[in-house]
Amino acid sequence: MNSSALQRRTATRRLMLPAALLLSLLAGCASSVKLDNEVPVESRNPNAGAQSGQGAGTGAAAQSNVATVDLTNQGKGATLGRVVYFDFDSFVVKDEFRSVVEGHAKLLQANRQRQVQIEGHTDERGGREYNLALGQKRAEAVQRALVLLGVGDKQLEAVSYGEERPADAGHDEAAWAKNRRAELKDR
Repeated sequence: MNSSALQRRTATRRLMLPAALLLSLLAGCASSVKLDNEVPVESRNPNAGAQSGQGAGTGAAAQSNVATVDLTNQGKGATLGRVVYFDFDSFVVKDEFRSVVEGHAKLLQANRQRQVQIEGHTDERGGREYNLALGQKRAEAVQRALVLLGVGDKQLEAVSYGEERPADAGHDEAAWAKNRRAELKDR
């Protein structure tokens, strides 16, 4: 075999390998699903399936498992908590109070004129300066959480009262737990 024939055969093999790979790739992408058939689509409207007879159901009336939420009283703060409690010597907002912070964030976003003062409090243990600083950190932690949820800085003011305004005047763990808090109050 002469050198020109060998070169043609090598060039042909070089072209055939990528072509074979491309064909196998395209064959793997082939699908037997017909795109012109109508596919049922989930309806987010609970009455849509019952009215049109379509949807994911089998002909029975569609029932929604989503609970309705009444937001009418939240504008007045009637059902929304106003206190976030903290662990001893901590200013970390606990997950159990996330709903309080999120509720106030929604309220403040809905009414940009509304302003809130966040008061940080501590129990009686520790020195006066330490407790004022810890109370400020607690108030600022709630403030940061609200800002991260979209509330404007100008709507919020963080202040500390330290141990000066206890919620419970007792001298035991139950009273101290009530005093380690941040309160959200309208200005």
